[in-house]
Formats: sequence, C-alpha cells, structure tokens
Amino acid sequence: MDVNRTNLLRAVKRLVVKIGSSLIASRDHGLDPHRLETLAQEMADLKRQGYEVVIVSSGAILSGLDKLGLTQRPKSLPVKQAAAAVGQSRLIWAYEKAFEARGLKVAQVLLTQEDLADRKRFLNSRNTLTTLLEYDVIPVINENDTVAVEEIRFGDNDNLAGLVTHLIDAQLLVILSDVEGLFTDDPRRHPDAQLIPVVRQVNSETVRLAKNTTTREGTGGMRSKVQTARDVAAYGVPTVIASGRRPGVLTEILKGNPVGTFFLPAGGRRTSRKHWIAFTSRTKGRLSLDAGAVEALTAKGKSLLPSGIVRAEGRFEAGDAVSCVDPQGREVAKGLVNYSSDDVEKIKGAKTAEIAKILGRNDYDEVIHRDNLVIL
Repeated sequence: MDVNRTNLLRAVKRLVVKIGSSLIASRDHGLDPHRLETLAQEMADLKRQGYEVVIVSSGAILSGLDKLGLTQRPKSLPVKQAAAAVGQSRLIWAYEKAFEARGLKVAQVLLTQEDLADRKRFLNSRNTLTTLLEYDVIPVINENDTVAVEEIRFGDNDNLAGLVTHLIDAQLLVILSDVEGLFTDDPRRHPDAQLIPVVRQVNSETVRLAKNTTTREGTGGMRSKVQTARDVAAYGVPTVIASGRRPGVLTEILKGNPVGTFFLPAGGRRTSRKHWIAFTSRTKGRLSLDAGAVEALTAKGKSLLPSGIVRAEGRFEAGDAVSCVDPQGREVAKGLVNYSSDDVEKIKGAKTAEIAKILGRNDYDEVIHRDNLVIL
C-alpha cells in the first residue's frame, strides 16, 4: 500500500534539518560557501512559507583542516578538538553571512551529551531554543567538539539531530546527506541498487541494508541515520533521509513528493519525559531481572519491585537511569531508580515489606516506578 506523504506532513510546522559534512565541506577544499548559500536559500524559502527551522550542522572539523595545514581528517582527539575550534568559527560565520543576505538571523548553539542527559539542563536547552524560535532566529546546532571527550559525546550529529527533534518537539526530521537515501545495496559499488522509498518500521533487515550504504565524509554513515530514524519514530515523528545536492530538496519533501527514504512514525507517541528516559538520559548501571519481573514489566505494566532483581551492576544514585535486562542479558526496559546501587544491592530479592527492616527506612516500595520506566 502506498504512503500518502502529503497527509502525514500536513501538520508539520517545525522541523530539524541535519546537514552532513560532505555537503558543505571537504578535506581538500575546506568549507564550500556556494553549497551553503544554496541550502540557506532553501531554508529561507521554508521560513517564508511559515515553517520553523532548526539546523544541526556538521562540518566544523573539515572547515578547520586547511587552517591547521592538515590534509587528512585527524584521528587523535586533541587535534580533532583543535580543528573544531578553528573550523566552528568559520562555519557559523558562513551561516551568518548566508542567512543575513536573506534577511534572516541565526544563533550558534553548541551542545554536549551532558547538556541533554541531565533533565534540568535538557529543559534549559529546550527553553533557549524555543525562545530563539519565538524571536524568529534560526538556531544552528553542533556538538561542542572542542570540549567533548568520549564520555560526553553524542557519537555523531545524526544522533544529535534526533535528540534535538525531541528536545524542541519538532514534527519532522530531515537528514541531508550525499546519497539519495537508503538503498538495497551500496549504489556506489552496485549501480543496480534500488532506492527504498518508504520504511514502515526499522528492523534487523533495515539495519543490515544500512550497513551496505556508505557516505563520503561523515562520521556516522547510513547505519547511524537509520538508527536515528528508528528512535525518532518512537517519539511519533517521521524522518526523511535525502540528498542535499538535489535542487529544492526541502520544498519537495514538504510537498509530499517521493524524495529520498521516508521513515514512518510509530503508531503511538511516547511522552516527552519517557522518550528522554529511553534515548537521552545516560545509563549509569544495569539491573538483571528474573523472568517473573520481566513479565510484570513488559506484559502487565507493573513497577519494578526489589523482589524481581537478581543482580545490580555499576555505580548509581537515586534518580539515575539504569538498564533492565532479562535472564538472557537482553535489555527490556530503562528507568530512573529510586535507590542507589548500594541500597539495591542490599534489598535485591527482598519483599517490599522488608525494605524498612533492611535499610532502616522505606523511601519507596518500588525500585523503579512504572511512571519512570520505559519498555524498549
């Protein structure tokens, strides 16, 4: 059955546009102002049509290579950070000039994973971005590569774009790349590979196909784009992966024309808080559950009680996010705990009535309340 994109996109008023490195910069020539001007014109056209646009832009490291006299993308973290520090200023200045020429204002927003993993900072970031939109400013977001180390990295800007989609309650994510979308095989190696126009649900076969489709300059590749589309779908939002080199690509997408690969949203939409727990909060530990607890959580919608916990791993405090795994080690849920790892170690396997006797207090009957629990 065909998918009517026009109907699905009719309610879109706010969208996130992720721009890949290869579209606006290269190792050989650095930043490409002409390509950026073209994309800026397309987004300016959307603004005039009444859309709110938020940009997640890669390209800082590639923009800084020539200034540092580098011919290859650096591998060491300090050199990457140095290139990003040089390149980010050039990148945002190029956006500033491109949009100012079209009567529009931009704002630079640099984020680390910690900014979104902490609930208070997440809400502060949301308030900042929505205020910028109220003032008719286009936020240009990038990871703060200059200070981000492995522990606080998003991994790649595809993931960041998905998190920003949730952060600002956007109704559409567009990932612009140097390929037309998801193919049945790598189109650069297999010219007969076919574009997949619609993905109804991301499964293991979809991820396998994504492994076979490569991109040129970016760090994420097609697999990260597909995984981001899966996470965004769980929030009830569609994603389109398309070529940023296609003239008028954004207008074509919003008209509902068959451009790129369209990922359908999931049937139900998670609340913002539960989506944050599932995909944005940083996991601090792991709880191994017995079969009865797994069934209570996944089939009956119950809270997690101490009696169902077999083992606790990691160091965490009350309020931290932990992963819940079944007896085979498969992750089945994620939630915010009411007790620290030390306390959970003491009360695991115990009945609720025994908590006070063991700990000398009973703050909560549940280790994770169902309101703070997401089934994965």
